Amino acid sequence: MTRSPVDFETVLADAQAYVEVQIQGLSEALPPPVPGRLRESMLYSLQAGGKRLRPIMCLKAAEAFGVSRDRCVSLALAFEMIHTASLIHDDLPSMDDDVLRRGKPTNHVLYGESMAILAGDALLAWAFEYSLAGLAKARIPAGRACSAMRIMANALGPFGICGGQVLDTDPQSMEDGEDFPFKVAAQKTGVLIAACVEAGAVAGGADKKGAEAFRSYGMHLGTAFQVIDDILDVTSSALELGKTPGKDAALEKRTFVSTFGLDGARELARKESDQALEALLGSGGEVGFFSALTDYLMERTR
Repeated sequence: MTRSPVDFETVLADAQAYVEVQIQGLSEALPPPVPGRLRESMLYSLQAGGKRLRPIMCLKAAEAFGVSRDRCVSLALAFEMIHTASLIHDDLPSMDDDVLRRGKPTNHVLYGESMAILAGDALLAWAFEYSLAGLAKARIPAGRACSAMRIMANALGPFGICGGQVLDTDPQSMEDGEDFPFKVAAQKTGVLIAACVEAGAVAGGADKKGAEAFRSYGMHLGTAFQVIDDILDVTSSALELGKTPGKDAALEKRTFVSTFGLDGARELARKESDQALEALLGSGGEVGFFSALTDYLMERTR
């Protein structure tokens, strides 16, 4: 069942407000002996706003199988920590060398490269500690919690965003052909989004078929998300994006737009979103939110 646009926007706004309160509350979770500058750098990027779609998708996947958001919120926040860390590192001079993120100076601009690297590393480690402690406190069965951690670790490492970043930034790893943007999107974007929903579903008690359905949904949605991001990079202003537009072209990256053109990229986004929705059929969970979310994301291309 697909929600009406008004209903979905209300549900999304409620979820965003809930997640934002939880993220702002993390200030109390980093007391001394955490060095003050490290704490400040971590929280600067983590609490800088954003759509919070990854933690929301994790929570909604758990809810799809009957587990309340309060019981899985630590897992959801862990995914936002990982996402934030990846952005901090992505913006570094040795990577994309960007100075603007979410409409604010990037982490290394304010705190220096060394502190930005350490803040990202600290967020990655804290994600696992925080989520495991929270899931145990919420009495999520240990087997389900461990499976969720494995999914999260896989999304972070060489099979996930680290591998994707290599494909995206290392000239020796880049390939010719139309398949290459799909490889980059799968590892840099798709794997983490897929992990958010798969781990949430697993923590919520999904069986193997349900978890695989949500993972497939996330992979296709992640590709669509990256296609849309590539489109917006050439069609939007810095004010609209909250980051520097045209960076991909300036760095001569192979993107969906440079490979297929704007019209071709828009068609690809539609195709991937359709495949994402098809993947949810037979998942065994309540998927109305995810159907509406897919439609919502597609509106960004119009």
